[in-house]
Amino acid sequence: MKPSLTSHAMFNISEITSYLYVSSFPRRENLEQIRELGVRLILSMYLMKPDKSLGEPPLTLLWMPVIDSPLIPIPLGVFRVGVRAALPVIEAGNKVLVHCRWGIHRSVGMACCILIEKGYTLSEAIALVKHQRPVADPEAGHILRRIKKFEQGKSARLTAGCAPQVHHTNHDEGGYEPNH
Repeated sequence: MKPSLTSHAMFNISEITSYLYVSSFPRRENLEQIRELGVRLILSMYLMKPDKSLGEPPLTLLWMPVIDSPLIPIPLGVFRVGVRAALPVIEAGNKVLVHCRWGIHRSVGMACCILIEKGYTLSEAIALVKHQRPVADPEAGHILRRIKKFEQGKSARLTAGCAPQVHHTNHDEGGYEPNH
């Protein structure tokens, strides 16, 4: 079910956990609301770059433009970079906002990956996101496949005894740098 354009003309945000939010595309006029929630990191997964005010301190903006299409899978590197950026913020007691255009697919996939890295199972992450954001559709085939791949990669790292490491890669390798 894709919402009509008018039903999403206004910014909408959902609290997934005490440290994680998912929203539709934020604009400059949503800045105060985002700050009041205690958000410190915005993970932007929409093709259009958000207003630069959304990256002004105390906020950090990480823009990772990806296409929402069953024909073009979201690179796993995008999820890894987003999770690596989110974890230190969360561990410091701050909050993360993930958005795409509508807050239905890309952002929801990232939110599930963050939850999985925090210890949720795939099914727990999906159930929580769907419960907290009824419009969310993490079970859309092209999104669910990528979340499962991310979870499999985490399992492989744990089995091999490898702790995830935070590092930045270049765009050719599918990584992204934070924008301030």
